[in-house]
Amino acid sequence: MNSKIDSEPLQTETPIQQYYFRALICFAASGTLASFVNWDKPNPVYIGVIVLLLAYAYGTYFLTRKQLPEQVVRNNRWLSHIDAALIGVVLSLTDFSILPCIMFLTMIQFNALISGGMRKLLEDNSAFAVGVLLSLFIHSPQLMLSSSIQISAASLIGVATYFLVYAVYMHQRLHKLILSQKKLENEQKWHKIRAYKLSRYLPPTVWQAINRGDDKHLQAERKRISVFFSDIKDFSQLSEEIEAEALTELLNHYLTEMSKIVAHYGGTIDKFMGDGIMVLFGDSASKGVKDDATRCVSMAIAMKKRIKSMQVEWFNQGIKKPLQVRMGINTGYCTVGTFGTSNHLDYTVLGTQVNLASRLESAAEPDEILISHETWSLVKDTVMCRDKGEITVKGFSMPVKVYQVADLRKEMGKNQSYFEDRAEGFSMYLDMDKVRNYDKQKVIETLEKAASRLKDKVIL
Repeated sequence: MNSKIDSEPLQTETPIQQYYFRALICFAASGTLASFVNWDKPNPVYIGVIVLLLAYAYGTYFLTRKQLPEQVVRNNRWLSHIDAALIGVVLSLTDFSILPCIMFLTMIQFNALISGGMRKLLEDNSAFAVGVLLSLFIHSPQLMLSSSIQISAASLIGVATYFLVYAVYMHQRLHKLILSQKKLENEQKWHKIRAYKLSRYLPPTVWQAINRGDDKHLQAERKRISVFFSDIKDFSQLSEEIEAEALTELLNHYLTEMSKIVAHYGGTIDKFMGDGIMVLFGDSASKGVKDDATRCVSMAIAMKKRIKSMQVEWFNQGIKKPLQVRMGINTGYCTVGTFGTSNHLDYTVLGTQVNLASRLESAAEPDEILISHETWSLVKDTVMCRDKGEITVKGFSMPVKVYQVADLRKEMGKNQSYFEDRAEGFSMYLDMDKVRNYDKQKVIETLEKAASRLKDKVIL
């Protein structure tokens, strides 16, 4: 008669615990019914129901003790309906004595609400009503709502014992629950710490996809992205000149500062390759390929400026020869995703455009940022670049046109020495650093002549 079947808190009850609770109720019901029997002339129906109650409590234990927890929960739901039906039979046989009715009905409502809510309440009360109807085939209650002291005492002792035992049981469960909660909180704390440590070894795109459980986001696909490469010139030579500890500290400091700049501009660090860095823009969330390229070049400019200040710090630390960094950027279609085996996967980009970005970094001069024509076409409105012509790149049959990044146009101001613009019928390229003194007057005259004629021309 235990209706605590599909409740979350009670699903972990063992068969022996269920047996104890069901046995208490069966004994209480049997005692109540026994108090109603005239033992001088016992009614065989009453004796049969008492034997049935005791056998039922004992038999259900053997029915569920070897079952899986899922099966126990499912079967116990049906047993709870039988519990309620048997209580209905017992109360009907006792002519609905007031106190037993109140106590047993209260127990049914209590068990139903605590284990399954309103749905369980309706089910168990329906089973109780079915039990009352079945009892009518073997007994016609007098419906006098009588209250015998013996009957009341038996049911009071039985049901009260059940509630006391149940209270002790719930106290123990609550104590275990509190301990489990503390253990879970401690595990969650350590899980967060481990997750944070793990996140530093994975690109943000990969980490976010793993947290969302979105494996499809990591599948290989074609995207137009901007790829950045950089490395420190003559770093191998430097590693032979200074101690390993000092070199490690210097390299970590450099990578830390560069990583902050990457994060500021929203790039994805693909990998560190010793002193080299590979960064992606547009591999995940993107506002467009032009925005990706602009942020990538702006990041490179910010890195170059930060390295200038770090060179002073390194000199003060005893590194006489300043560390110089080369950078290369290219924009194009690449295959982005995870590659590898079932045991080891790597999130990266593949393709010819990636190779070109690496080649541009190798071709750059110290403290120089080289970008491809594709990248220049996207950033020329906001970034001042110098045309460096074409270079021969390993792995490419045709020469590649490259540009040297000077600075953001808005940052140059009066110090601007490079001018470039294009319009319909107009193209200008002026690099004042490359104009020789004996050509200076000739250039000025050419510009003034062109400007004068343009002003006088009537454009229809």
